[in-house]
Amino acid sequence: MHAWEQIQKTIDYIEKHLSEEIDIDTLSKIAALSPFYYQRLFSRLVKKPVMEYIKLRRMARATEDLLHKDKRILDVALDLGFSSHEQFTRTFKDTFGTTPESYRKAPITLNRMTKPQLLLNYTLIDENVPLISDGIVLEITRKQITLPEQFIGLETKAPVQFIAGLGIESGVDPLVEVWDNFHSRKADISNLIDGGVEIGVSHPCAEEGYFSYFAGAQANSASISKDLHSWKLPAGEYIICSFEAENFESLIMDVLYKVQRYLFETWLPSHSLTTEAFCIERYESHDKETSKMEIWVKPVALLK
Repeated sequence: MHAWEQIQKTIDYIEKHLSEEIDIDTLSKIAALSPFYYQRLFSRLVKKPVMEYIKLRRMARATEDLLHKDKRILDVALDLGFSSHEQFTRTFKDTFGTTPESYRKAPITLNRMTKPQLLLNYTLIDENVPLISDGIVLEITRKQITLPEQFIGLETKAPVQFIAGLGIESGVDPLVEVWDNFHSRKADISNLIDGGVEIGVSHPCAEEGYFSYFAGAQANSASISKDLHSWKLPAGEYIICSFEAENFESLIMDVLYKVQRYLFETWLPSHSLTTEAFCIERYESHDKETSKMEIWVKPVALLK
Protein backbone atom coordinates (compact mmCIF):
# COMPACT_ATOMS: atom_id res chain seq x y z
CA MET A 1 0.00 0.00 0.00
CA HIS A 2 1.27 3.47 -0.90
CA ALA A 3 1.81 6.00 1.89
CA TRP A 4 -0.96 8.26 0.56
CA GLU A 5 -3.40 5.34 0.74
CA GLN A 6 -2.61 4.88 4.43
CA ILE A 7 -3.29 8.56 5.08
CA GLN A 8 -6.50 8.43 3.02
CA LYS A 9 -7.76 5.59 5.22
CA THR A 10 -7.47 7.87 8.24
CA ILE A 11 -9.10 10.78 6.39
CA ASP A 12 -12.07 8.53 5.64
CA TYR A 13 -12.14 7.36 9.27
CA ILE A 14 -12.13 10.94 10.55
CA GLU A 15 -15.05 11.83 8.29
CA LYS A 16 -17.16 9.00 9.70
CA HIS A 17 -16.31 9.79 13.33
CA LEU A 18 -16.44 13.60 13.53
CA SER A 19 -18.94 13.38 16.38
CA GLU A 20 -16.58 11.24 18.47
CA GLU A 21 -13.29 11.78 20.24
CA ILE A 22 -10.45 11.09 17.79
CA ASP A 23 -6.88 10.62 18.98
CA ILE A 24 -3.54 10.33 17.24
CA ASP A 25 -2.85 6.81 18.53
CA THR A 26 -6.02 5.45 16.92
CA LEU A 27 -5.29 7.16 13.60
CA SER A 28 -1.64 6.09 13.52
CA LYS A 29 -2.67 2.47 14.12
CA ILE A 30 -5.15 2.64 11.24
CA ALA A 31 -2.33 3.95 9.05
CA ALA A 32 0.11 1.33 10.41
CA LEU A 33 2.62 4.08 11.15
CA SER A 34 4.26 5.43 14.27
CA PRO A 35 2.44 8.45 15.76
CA PHE A 36 5.43 10.66 14.95
CA TYR A 37 5.73 9.61 11.30
CA TYR A 38 1.96 9.55 10.82
CA GLN A 39 1.58 13.18 11.92
CA ARG A 40 4.51 14.24 9.79
CA LEU A 41 3.18 12.50 6.68
CA PHE A 42 -0.38 13.73 7.24
CA SER A 43 0.77 17.35 7.47
CA ARG A 44 2.82 17.01 4.29
CA LEU A 45 -0.01 15.50 2.24
CA VAL A 46 -3.00 17.39 3.66
CA LYS A 47 -1.21 20.70 4.34
CA LYS A 48 -2.62 20.85 7.88
CA PRO A 49 -1.70 19.21 11.22
CA VAL A 50 -4.03 16.32 12.06
CA MET A 51 -5.91 17.89 14.96
CA GLU A 52 -6.26 21.21 13.14
CA TYR A 53 -7.70 19.34 10.17
CA ILE A 54 -10.22 17.54 12.40
CA LYS A 55 -11.33 20.84 13.94
CA LEU A 56 -11.79 22.46 10.53
CA ARG A 57 -13.71 19.48 9.14
CA ARG A 58 -16.03 19.69 12.16
CA MET A 59 -16.54 23.36 11.40
CA ALA A 60 -17.22 22.56 7.74
CA ARG A 61 -19.88 20.06 8.83
CA ALA A 62 -21.29 22.67 11.21
CA THR A 63 -21.94 25.07 8.31
CA GLU A 64 -24.24 22.43 6.82
CA ASP A 65 -25.93 21.33 10.06
CA LEU A 66 -26.72 24.89 11.12
CA LEU A 67 -28.90 25.37 8.05
CA HIS A 68 -31.35 22.85 9.51
CA LYS A 69 -33.22 25.31 11.70
CA ASP A 70 -35.28 22.64 13.41
CA LYS A 71 -32.07 21.56 15.17
CA ARG A 72 -30.88 23.52 18.20
CA ILE A 73 -27.40 25.03 18.00
CA LEU A 74 -26.51 23.17 21.19
CA ASP A 75 -27.47 19.90 19.50
CA VAL A 76 -25.26 20.74 16.52
CA ALA A 77 -22.41 21.39 18.94
CA LEU A 78 -22.91 18.14 20.86
CA ASP A 79 -23.25 16.12 17.65
CA LEU A 80 -19.84 17.39 16.57
CA GLY A 81 -18.13 16.48 19.83
CA PHE A 82 -18.16 19.88 21.57
CA SER A 83 -18.83 19.91 25.30
CA SER A 84 -20.82 23.15 25.37
CA HIS A 85 -22.58 25.84 23.34
CA GLU A 86 -19.86 28.31 24.40
CA GLN A 87 -16.96 26.14 23.21
CA PHE A 88 -18.67 25.55 19.87
CA THR A 89 -19.47 29.25 19.38
CA ARG A 90 -15.90 30.28 20.20
CA THR A 91 -14.43 27.76 17.75
CA PHE A 92 -16.91 28.67 15.00
CA LYS A 93 -16.19 32.39 15.36
CA ASP A 94 -12.42 31.82 15.44
CA THR A 95 -12.74 29.81 12.23
CA PHE A 96 -15.20 31.88 10.21
CA GLY A 97 -15.28 35.30 11.88
CA THR A 98 -18.99 35.06 12.68
CA THR A 99 -21.10 33.30 15.29
CA PRO A 100 -23.31 30.25 14.64
CA GLU A 101 -26.36 32.38 15.52
CA SER A 102 -25.46 35.08 13.00
CA TYR A 103 -24.69 32.52 10.31
CA ARG A 104 -28.00 30.73 10.88
CA LYS A 105 -29.98 34.00 10.68
CA ALA A 106 -28.23 35.17 7.51
CA PRO A 107 -26.35 32.30 5.78
CA ILE A 108 -23.37 33.35 3.70
CA THR A 109 -20.92 31.37 1.60
CA LEU A 110 -18.03 30.27 3.79
CA ASN A 111 -14.69 29.01 2.58
CA ARG A 112 -14.13 25.76 4.46
CA MET A 113 -11.70 22.89 4.81
CA THR A 114 -12.39 20.30 2.13
CA LYS A 115 -11.99 16.57 2.68
CA PRO A 116 -9.01 15.61 0.47
CA GLN A 117 -9.16 12.82 -2.08
CA LEU A 118 -5.49 11.94 -2.30
CA LEU A 119 -6.03 9.52 -5.18
CA LEU A 120 -6.34 12.56 -7.45
CA ASN A 121 -2.78 13.56 -6.61
CA TYR A 122 -1.34 10.22 -7.68
CA THR A 123 -3.39 9.28 -10.75
CA LEU A 124 -2.45 10.33 -14.26
CA ILE A 125 -5.08 10.40 -16.99
CA ASP A 126 -4.72 10.80 -20.72
CA GLU A 127 -6.37 13.68 -22.49
CA ASN A 128 -10.00 13.03 -23.51
CA VAL A 129 -10.26 10.15 -21.00
CA PRO A 130 -12.64 10.83 -18.08
CA LEU A 131 -11.51 10.12 -14.50
CA ILE A 132 -14.04 9.14 -11.84
CA SER A 133 -13.00 9.46 -8.19
CA ASP A 134 -15.07 9.96 -5.04
CA GLY A 135 -18.10 11.10 -7.03
CA ILE A 136 -16.08 13.50 -9.21
CA VAL A 137 -16.03 13.09 -12.99
CA LEU A 138 -13.35 15.17 -14.68
CA GLU A 139 -11.84 15.26 -18.14
CA ILE A 140 -8.86 17.13 -19.59
CA THR A 141 -8.87 18.32 -23.19
CA ARG A 142 -7.14 20.93 -25.33
CA LYS A 143 -8.67 23.71 -27.39
CA GLN A 144 -7.29 26.26 -29.84
CA ILE A 145 -8.78 29.78 -29.74
CA THR A 146 -8.10 31.59 -33.01
CA LEU A 147 -9.52 34.96 -31.95
CA PRO A 148 -9.40 36.62 -28.52
CA GLU A 149 -12.64 36.76 -26.51
CA GLN A 150 -13.74 39.87 -24.63
CA PHE A 151 -15.36 39.95 -21.18
CA ILE A 152 -16.79 42.76 -19.04
CA GLY A 153 -17.35 42.65 -15.31
CA LEU A 154 -16.01 43.66 -11.91
CA GLU A 155 -12.69 43.07 -10.22
CA THR A 156 -11.55 42.76 -6.62
CA LYS A 157 -8.50 41.64 -4.69
CA ALA A 158 -8.35 38.94 -2.03
CA PRO A 159 -5.71 37.42 0.27
CA VAL A 160 -3.73 34.69 -1.47
CA GLN A 161 -4.75 32.07 1.11
CA PHE A 162 -8.27 32.26 -0.32
CA ILE A 163 -7.26 31.82 -3.94
CA ALA A 164 -9.81 29.66 -5.71
CA GLY A 165 -9.22 25.97 -5.17
CA LEU A 166 -6.69 26.21 -2.34
CA GLY A 167 -9.22 24.61 -0.07
CA ILE A 168 -7.29 24.76 3.21
CA GLU A 169 -8.30 28.14 4.64
CA SER A 170 -11.60 28.82 6.38
CA GLY A 171 -13.53 32.06 6.57
CA VAL A 172 -16.02 34.21 4.67
CA ASP A 173 -15.50 33.64 0.94
CA PRO A 174 -14.10 36.97 -0.33
CA LEU A 175 -15.18 36.32 -3.93
CA VAL A 176 -18.92 36.00 -3.32
CA GLU A 177 -19.47 39.76 -3.06
CA VAL A 178 -17.90 40.52 -6.44
CA TRP A 179 -20.12 37.91 -8.12
CA ASP A 180 -23.23 39.18 -6.34
CA ASN A 181 -22.42 42.75 -7.35
CA PHE A 182 -21.81 41.74 -10.95
CA HIS A 183 -25.09 39.84 -11.20
CA SER A 184 -27.00 42.76 -9.67
CA ARG A 185 -25.69 44.99 -12.48
CA LYS A 186 -25.48 42.53 -15.36
CA ALA A 187 -28.84 43.44 -16.92
CA ASP A 188 -27.72 47.08 -17.26
CA ILE A 189 -24.46 46.34 -19.12
CA SER A 190 -25.49 46.94 -22.71
CA ASN A 191 -22.71 45.23 -24.68
CA LEU A 192 -22.83 41.79 -23.04
CA ILE A 193 -23.60 38.87 -25.36
CA ASP A 194 -27.04 37.43 -24.67
CA GLY A 195 -26.50 33.94 -23.21
CA GLY A 196 -22.72 34.39 -23.20
CA VAL A 197 -20.56 32.43 -20.79
CA GLU A 198 -19.40 33.84 -17.45
CA ILE A 199 -15.84 33.59 -16.17
CA GLY A 200 -13.88 34.13 -12.98
CA VAL A 201 -10.20 34.93 -13.53
CA SER A 202 -7.51 34.72 -10.86
CA HIS A 203 -4.39 36.67 -11.81
CA PRO A 204 -1.47 38.43 -10.09
CA CYS A 205 -1.99 41.54 -8.00
CA ALA A 206 0.60 44.30 -7.52
CA GLU A 207 0.00 44.22 -3.75
CA GLU A 208 2.03 41.53 -2.01
CA GLY A 209 -0.03 38.85 -0.31
CA TYR A 210 -3.06 39.37 -2.56
CA PHE A 211 -4.36 38.16 -5.91
CA SER A 212 -6.77 39.89 -8.30
CA TYR A 213 -10.06 38.28 -9.26
CA PHE A 214 -12.25 39.28 -12.21
CA ALA A 215 -15.90 38.17 -12.46
CA GLY A 216 -17.74 38.90 -15.67
CA ALA A 217 -19.49 37.76 -18.83
CA GLN A 218 -18.78 37.58 -22.56
CA ALA A 219 -19.11 40.88 -24.38
CA ASN A 220 -19.22 42.27 -27.93
CA SER A 221 -16.59 44.90 -27.18
CA ALA A 222 -14.34 46.22 -24.44
CA SER A 223 -16.27 49.48 -24.11
CA ILE A 224 -16.95 50.04 -20.41
CA SER A 225 -17.91 52.67 -17.89
CA LYS A 226 -15.15 53.68 -15.50
CA ASP A 227 -16.37 51.52 -12.60
CA LEU A 228 -16.36 48.31 -14.70
CA HIS A 229 -13.41 46.23 -15.84
CA SER A 230 -12.68 44.36 -19.04
CA TRP A 231 -10.64 41.21 -19.51
CA LYS A 232 -9.44 39.70 -22.77
CA LEU A 233 -9.01 35.95 -23.23
CA PRO A 234 -5.91 35.73 -25.45
CA ALA A 235 -5.92 33.61 -28.60
CA GLY A 236 -3.90 30.41 -28.49
CA GLU A 237 -3.95 26.91 -27.07
CA TYR A 238 -5.66 26.09 -23.76
CA ILE A 239 -5.78 23.08 -21.51
CA ILE A 240 -9.35 22.66 -20.30
CA CYS A 241 -10.36 20.64 -17.27
CA SER A 242 -14.13 20.09 -17.21
CA PHE A 243 -16.02 18.61 -14.27
CA GLU A 244 -19.40 18.37 -12.57
CA ALA A 245 -20.76 18.28 -9.02
CA GLU A 246 -24.05 17.52 -7.28
CA ASN A 247 -24.82 21.19 -6.65
CA PHE A 248 -23.43 24.68 -7.11
CA GLU A 249 -21.94 25.13 -3.62
CA SER A 250 -20.08 21.83 -3.85
CA LEU A 251 -18.95 22.77 -7.36
CA ILE A 252 -17.30 26.07 -6.40
CA MET A 253 -15.96 24.87 -3.04
CA ASP A 254 -15.06 21.23 -2.49
CA VAL A 255 -14.85 19.96 -6.07
CA LEU A 256 -13.08 23.04 -7.46
CA TYR A 257 -10.38 22.67 -4.79
CA LYS A 258 -9.80 18.98 -5.56
CA VAL A 259 -9.73 19.46 -9.32
CA GLN A 260 -7.41 22.48 -9.25
CA ARG A 261 -5.04 20.70 -6.92
CA TYR A 262 -4.99 17.72 -9.29
CA LEU A 263 -4.42 19.91 -12.35
CA PHE A 264 -1.67 22.12 -10.90
CA GLU A 265 0.10 19.71 -8.57
CA THR A 266 -0.13 16.47 -10.53
CA TRP A 267 -1.21 16.66 -14.17
CA LEU A 268 0.68 19.71 -15.41
CA PRO A 269 4.03 18.89 -13.71
CA SER A 270 3.83 15.29 -14.98
CA HIS A 271 3.56 16.66 -18.52
CA SER A 272 6.45 19.13 -17.98
CA LEU A 273 4.07 22.06 -18.30
CA THR A 274 3.48 25.25 -16.39
CA THR A 275 0.98 27.96 -17.30
CA GLU A 276 0.73 31.66 -17.95
CA ALA A 277 -0.09 33.70 -14.84
CA PHE A 278 -3.86 33.45 -14.91
CA CYS A 279 -6.44 30.75 -14.23
CA ILE A 280 -9.98 30.88 -15.62
CA GLU A 281 -13.15 29.39 -14.18
CA ARG A 282 -15.62 29.18 -17.05
CA TYR A 283 -19.36 28.68 -16.47
CA GLU A 284 -22.46 28.68 -18.65
CA SER A 285 -23.72 30.83 -15.78
CA HIS A 286 -22.34 31.43 -12.29
CA ASP A 287 -25.62 30.84 -10.49
CA LYS A 288 -27.26 28.39 -8.09
CA GLU A 289 -28.56 26.17 -10.91
CA THR A 290 -25.09 25.48 -12.31
CA SER A 291 -23.55 22.09 -11.63
CA LYS A 292 -20.67 21.98 -14.11
CA MET A 293 -17.76 24.21 -15.05
CA GLU A 294 -14.37 24.28 -16.74
CA ILE A 295 -10.91 25.44 -15.71
CA TRP A 296 -8.92 26.99 -18.55
CA VAL A 297 -5.15 27.49 -18.39
CA LYS A 298 -2.71 28.56 -21.09
CA PRO A 299 0.19 26.07 -21.08
CA VAL A 300 3.87 26.90 -21.21
CA ALA A 301 6.42 24.12 -21.70
CA LEU A 302 9.07 23.82 -18.99
CA LEU A 303 12.68 24.12 -20.09
CA LYS A 304 14.50 20.78 -19.77
